[in-house]
Amino acid sequence: MAKWHPFRKRGPQVAVIRLSGMIAAGSRGQLSDAGLAPLIEKAFRRGKPVAVALVINSPGGSPVQSALIAARIRRLAEERKIPVFAFVEDVAASGGYWLACAADEILADESSIVGSIGVISAGFGAHVFLARQGIERRVYTAGTSKSMLDPFRPENEEDVSKLKLHLEDIHEAFIAHVKARRGDRLVTSEDLFTGEIFLGRKAQARGLIDGIGHLVPEMQARFGDKVKFRDYGRKRGLLSRLGVRVLDDSLAMIEERAAYARFGL
Repeated sequence: MAKWHPFRKRGPQVAVIRLSGMIAAGSRGQLSDAGLAPLIEKAFRRGKPVAVALVINSPGGSPVQSALIAARIRRLAEERKIPVFAFVEDVAASGGYWLACAADEILADESSIVGSIGVISAGFGAHVFLARQGIERRVYTAGTSKSMLDPFRPENEEDVSKLKLHLEDIHEAFIAHVKARRGDRLVTSEDLFTGEIFLGRKAQARGLIDGIGHLVPEMQARFGDKVKFRDYGRKRGLLSRLGVRVLDDSLAMIEERAAYARFGL
């Protein structure tokens, strides 16, 4: 029987935070600041880690939740003086890349998809269908902009102009975040902030990432072969563990599948 040695020096510890899926507020199993807060706090505070590694596989989502999660990571990194590394798996696009920029260094696989520094708003218009079915839409408001972008009414050019202004403001905030975090590592490029995506090597050439690398060998190279990993990932609920899907979960899965499909995944 192996003996327990309470004073034996253990290897350095790297806390691993797995950020996988869509980024959105709510409780549908997606990435949100409220849902991740306990995990992120534990990762930085438990066991005096020598580094925190973010393992990212996200097509993006809410810019607000992306900003909140990234800000929490930066605050704790600076308070605890712990370096943060991001490792991109299949994709860190849009909000996923916003999260990656919270790290001090970003590494990816050669085939990882990185970037999509842009903002998108998608919807539908059903007014023609309603008219064909003989259905009349009745809306009463107090405030001229209260029914802005109503999908059951014909598109209004003024509403579209207002929406584009909002998207431009969010885009500017995204660009500012990337520039603040990546600094002079960014290489001036016409396609850098157009929403374009890049695979690993081309992302590195533009300064969007720092290199090609994977979690275990990279951390071992930096902290030694005895480095230990402690995983912090979201736990699935009882229904999910039993394979039972409720309607809300199914809708979230469809939405997430569509988001990944935009990048051919």
